[in-house]
Amino acid sequence: MTEISDLAQLLPALRSLVREAGAATLDIYAHDFVVSHKDDASPVTEADLRSERIILDGLARLTPDIPVVSEEAMAVGATVDVSGNRFWLVDPLDGTKEFVKKNGEFTVNIGLIWDGQPQAGVLYAPVLNRLFSAAAGQAWVEDDGKPPRPIRCRPEPREGLCVLSSRSHRDPERFDAFIRPFQVASIRHSGSSLKFAVIAAGEADLYPRFGPTMEWDTAAGHAILAAAGGCLTLPDGSPLRYGKPDFLNSSVVAWGRPQPQLG
Repeated sequence: MTEISDLAQLLPALRSLVREAGAATLDIYAHDFVVSHKDDASPVTEADLRSERIILDGLARLTPDIPVVSEEAMAVGATVDVSGNRFWLVDPLDGTKEFVKKNGEFTVNIGLIWDGQPQAGVLYAPVLNRLFSAAAGQAWVEDDGKPPRPIRCRPEPREGLCVLSSRSHRDPERFDAFIRPFQVASIRHSGSSLKFAVIAAGEADLYPRFGPTMEWDTAAGHAILAAAGGCLTLPDGSPLRYGKPDFLNSSVVAWGRPQPQLG
């Protein structure tokens, strides 16, 4: 049976798994592909489905005792018992809109929830060849195939914060109101859960995300951010919990600090 002390030992296999899934997405990304739409009107491609098959097969081999909640399986009616308080959350291709636009800002995400909080995660951006991972309170990045190096959130820059904004999901009025109390040096737009990892790597400082997300959208990035010294909360500063009946998050804020700083 998998124990929480085993998580760091799982990371090499998890890194290999997201690289394999990412390679499958790139095979499709390099050619013309068909875009379908789910019941909620969000796009889905063969890359989403192929990546998911690879990850589900891999997790079944690695941790057969831990259930898996995965985006595309849930979209077609899968039910998963998470009452045991530990389960995987999988987004096989986060940022499908970015994938369709071919701007490279999509990721493959696997996060492990234990007692309501993410305890391990891997997040891979195939086009950028950046792989972020975390377990046992430590976070790493592999840039372009180089060995993993530790990452930490940075202290607040003297000139002000670098704030990240979603490229495809924006609420400009709420976003502007939220960041108004802070000294802001720059605002960068990007797609997918890569934004959580960028803050964890000390390359940005704050990401307010207004509008709903699903737990599989945030789990891997949340694990990496927390291990790097940051946090992911609701806009009022309260903690984000996992294992909700519908796996639905409300708005969230990623901070490059261990506690939120409400304006």
